[in-house]
Amino acid sequence: GLPKGVVLTHRNMATMLPNFTNMVKEHIHDMMVPAFNPPDQNSILILPFFHIFGLGMMYSGIYTGESILVMGKFDLVQFCKCIQDYKIRVVTVAPPILVALAKHPIIDKFDLSSLEAVLCGAAPVGKDLCNEVKKRLPSVKHVLQGFGMTEVAMVANIGSIKTKTPIESVGLLLNGYELKVVDPDTKEALGTNKKGELWYRSDQIMRGYLNRPEETAATIDSEGWLHSGDIGFIDNDGHVYIVDRLKELIKVKGYQVPPAELEDLLLSHPKVRDCAVVGVPCEIRGEVPKAFIVKKCDTLQEDEIHDFVNEKVTKYKQLKGGVLFIPEIPKSPSGKILRRMLK
Repeated sequence: GLPKGVVLTHRNMATMLPNFTNMVKEHIHDMMVPAFNPPDQNSILILPFFHIFGLGMMYSGIYTGESILVMGKFDLVQFCKCIQDYKIRVVTVAPPILVALAKHPIIDKFDLSSLEAVLCGAAPVGKDLCNEVKKRLPSVKHVLQGFGMTEVAMVANIGSIKTKTPIESVGLLLNGYELKVVDPDTKEALGTNKKGELWYRSDQIMRGYLNRPEETAATIDSEGWLHSGDIGFIDNDGHVYIVDRLKELIKVKGYQVPPAELEDLLLSHPKVRDCAVVGVPCEIRGEVPKAFIVKKCDTLQEDEIHDFVNEKVTKYKQLKGGVLFIPEIPKSPSGKILRRMLK
């Protein structure tokens, strides 16, 4: 649908900055060897300023005194050259750049040995992709994820070196936040390790959507809880996991299939450069998963993909909607897959 105007206040951003930067200092920067001191470091900002992720990271750099290199638009060669020339130790990226670090051949032409940590946000990524980055770039000791939305003034969760956040988790809750996991149907709060919709409450929560009172009321309830629309769970150590967007779950004969799970699996195939999975109509099953794949190797065939997936997933998660090879996956500037363009 059309984009919604999110009304953020000075209080939202003024609350976010110390919450975020203090968390990053304690759980990431101070854990690095030697410790990462922002005023002594260079950082590269590749995310667009019209997106909350880019805007928030710009504010964060100013707040902590980092020297910020700003790219007018993303270019993989220039990105790698900046890391090489300015000895950048930490980068913040969206999923397409993480995929490039893991799979693009041009990465091997640069010395990225200064890079120690990669922070990824905007959309969830799987542990296989994160591990591919670490394997390809041995200097990268940490690949951490975070979670946020424009509606929460950028960030609500961040991965931690200090607590050894599992690589597939989006990390710990920021200070000043409350979080509960709720059954989407019954609205009952769920316990640890139970999947449901993530509800957040904090002084970082937006005032509402501009001139859209009904949509605001549907997103923020009378008790101040923001209904994120994301399905996830909390483990016993307080680490949060994102399964997928509630609206993007593929419903196969009553079963719910997260596209992100299948995308993570497909990205682990050595001949796949990029991919997306969507639900397509089926008279018998309601919906079935269909994969769109960008080849890394021209010899890749549809049967090879089906065999690879069928060996690793239960029957209702198989790609009954087929496999289609395309030159590029459509994505937003922040790296989110534009699934509506594939349906």
